[in-house]
Parts: sequence; structure tokens; C-alpha cells
Amino acid sequence: MAQNGGSGVLASWSDDFPRWYQDVLEKAQLAENGPVRGTMVIRPYAYAMWERMQADVDARIKATGAENVYLPLFVPQSYLEREAEHVEGFSPELAVVTHAGGKDLAEPVVVRPTSETVFGELMSRWVQSHRDLPMLLNQWSNVVRWELRPRLFLRTTEFLWQEGHTAHASAEDAAAYARRIHLEVYRDFLQDTLAIPVLVGVKSPRERFAGAVNTMTCEAMMGDGKALQMATSHELGQNFARAFDIGYTDASGAVQTCWTTSWGSSTRMLGGLIMSHGDQGGLRVPPRIAPIQAVVVAVRDDARTVAAASAVAGELADAGVRVRLDARSTPGFGRRIVEWELKGVPLRVEVGPRDLEARQATIARRDLPGKTTLPLDQVSAAVPALLDAMQAELYEQARRRLAENTADVDTVSDAIAAASTGFARIPYAALGESGEDELAANAITVRCLQTPQGDLPAGGTSEDLYAIVARSY
Repeated sequence: MAQNGGSGVLASWSDDFPRWYQDVLEKAQLAENGPVRGTMVIRPYAYAMWERMQADVDARIKATGAENVYLPLFVPQSYLEREAEHVEGFSPELAVVTHAGGKDLAEPVVVRPTSETVFGELMSRWVQSHRDLPMLLNQWSNVVRWELRPRLFLRTTEFLWQEGHTAHASAEDAAAYARRIHLEVYRDFLQDTLAIPVLVGVKSPRERFAGAVNTMTCEAMMGDGKALQMATSHELGQNFARAFDIGYTDASGAVQTCWTTSWGSSTRMLGGLIMSHGDQGGLRVPPRIAPIQAVVVAVRDDARTVAAASAVAGELADAGVRVRLDARSTPGFGRRIVEWELKGVPLRVEVGPRDLEARQATIARRDLPGKTTLPLDQVSAAVPALLDAMQAELYEQARRRLAENTADVDTVSDAIAAASTGFARIPYAALGESGEDELAANAITVRCLQTPQGDLPAGGTSEDLYAIVARSY
């Protein structure tokens, strides 16, 4: 993995990854702790990345036919109690309001940890006939899950996300739609836009979402070999439909019970982007998600150099590149280079007096060491191809790391040993409940179950699947 600059600015990427991560958040000005423990402040540069993620994922969701809504922040406690397994799964994480408006509330309300129950209540009214199905809804919101061990972007008490909820006339239609969301929205976005290779699979019964009959997941390997769950999709069967009386009249006039799904992704993707692509110099942002794809740096602040750098920046903007001109007189050139490397801007175009004499610009790609030069009049034409090459290279580097640090094993003890540095792949039949218990005792979990070919299984778990096991965030 390339390590461009940043010497002494960050903790060691290879020796102290958790400290490195915290240093990147602070020094690249991405996020900081909020005033209440477990909350976070997302700073402008990171929020700009989130806005681009949100726009991309939202467009993909809408392409599947779903529509956006907004539901209330507060959920009556009685709603959660109507689906026992669901409330049990969230019980330790709930923030409950018992006093408001100067008096005790007649019924406590919960700050939403997710909105299955509210969607269930609304769908019970909105769905009447088979003509109303499928009902495909999504919302972008914040949620609260009281976190005892917070870590910015990865586990915080409040975070931003999208959550989709759908109702269908059959189990087959619900399963097909949840699978479509998982592959066409989540997997494709993570791999094509964030350049993060993911393993798609189903969760084992003990790792499923509370109240689901099947949970699909996208699991990514971070720079230290640990796993991060990037997105999940759930087939809820008829559990919520029965609890909230979500039914419809079919074409023959008979009353039927719906089948529902839910699915979500969150600002955790920002943490995954940092830990998947970062190096000793800081962030490395894939061009497709980068708020700034190229920065044009005037090496000196004399009028001739600044004018030339400004002209290059203007040409890049005209070519459709998201560009920033850095013509600051302070800090010095070296300090400014470190700043842009910390922020992971994909391309740096340096224009100095000696470049002008040679009618060239110096180009530095954030994904690879070293520099090259281009004639000044060719920069704007060359940069789009360089950005495409960097997008592909970042994905390839992450793919190689995943492949090289995933071991095929046959025993639980070998899986535990392999998970000390990466992922282990073991036949699910060789694991069993006792094996999962042994893994858990060593802070290792089954991240997902896959077919022998590494694909997403159809229809949930079975004995012929393979388990991917790892330590995780």
C-alpha cells in the first residue's frame, strides 16, 4: 500500500491502526465528538462525502421503484412491544423519553433506533388491496442507539442513515426485492463508487437482525484485517405484518397477510472508506466520491504562477472535474502538500516557476508514490483518465488485500488463528453452534455465510454453505 508523505503527522498505520484512525479523523478535519457522549459532529469535508454517498445510493434506490418518505423521530413504546423479538433485540440500546412539556408522559416514547414498527403501523393503514402492492418506501434520517463504546463513524449513539421498508403480496416477491436492493444498490455502490470489494452473504441465525427470517450483509476488510459490516437487507417474513395487521384483499376478495422487508446503510460507510483506503499519509478518497477530485497548487504566490495555476484549475472545471485552487501564501508549500495528502484528494497538480519555464505541470496521484509531468496544455484532457485509473487501482489494492488475507481452513482452531490477521473461510457444517460459541469466546464472529462459489445464497442458511469469520468493528 502506498505511503505518500505525512511522516510524523499520524500514528503508525501498521503498528497502531486505532490511533492512526483517530489521528486521521482529527487532522484531516473529518469529525469530532459531540457534547453528549457517543454523539458526533461531522465536519464539512466529511459531510460533503456523505452528501455524495447519499445522492448515489438514493438514485439507486429510486431506480428499484422505491419512494422517499419521512417518519417521526419519536416512537410510542407500545409500538415496539408489539413485536417482542424486535424490542428484545434493541432493548439495551433504547433512549426513552418519560418527561416532556413540564410533566410526566402518559406513555413513554422511544427515540427511534429504527422505524420498522412505525412503518408497520402506517402500512397497516396504507395497504388495503393487492393493487397497493408492492409498497416500496425509504427514508433518510437519524437514529439513536445508546452506545457504550463509541467510535466515530463506526459506533455512535446518533448516526445518519437510510432505511427502506417494503410490503409484498408473497414471500417470493419480498425475497427477490430484498436481494435486488442488496446486490444492485449496496454491493454495486460499495464496489463501483467507494472502490471497496465486499463479501455478500447471509447472517447465521444468531447474527440475524431481530425479528428477521433472513439477513443479507455486505462485509468489507479494513486495513488492519478486521471486518466492517457496510450494509444489511432483511426479509422480515410475516412477523411484523402479523404484529401490525398489515394485510390486503387479493383479487378473489380474500384477506391475506403481507410479507415485509427492511434494509439500510449509514454513515458507517465513511468509516469504512477511511479504513479501507487510508495509508500512512492519511485518507485516499476514490475519485467518484471525492468532493475535490483534483487540487491545483501554486508552488509560489507570485502573480505569474498564481495566474497559470488558476488557468489550469479553470480548464479542469470546464472538463467536469471537481477542482480546488490552492494559491495560499501560507502555510508553506510542504505543509500544504501534507494537508492535501491527509485529506486524500485523488490528484494534485503542482504549478511552479520551473514548471512554467518548461511549460508543464507536476502531477501526483494519491494512490501511487512518485510524481510525473504533463504539458500544461494537456492537463485538462489527461486528468479524467487519470481519475478513472486511480478509481480502478484503489479497488484493485483493496481486492488484493482481501484475497491475500483470507485463509481457507477446516477447523475452528485454525479459523481462530487466521482471524488474528484477517478472514477465515470454513465449511459451515464444520462450525456448528459450539464452533460459534468458541469463536465468540475469542472475540470472533461469523460475518456471513456464502455458497461454495462465494455467492449470496438463496433462501437463507443451509449446511453446504461456507462461513466467513473475523474480528470486527
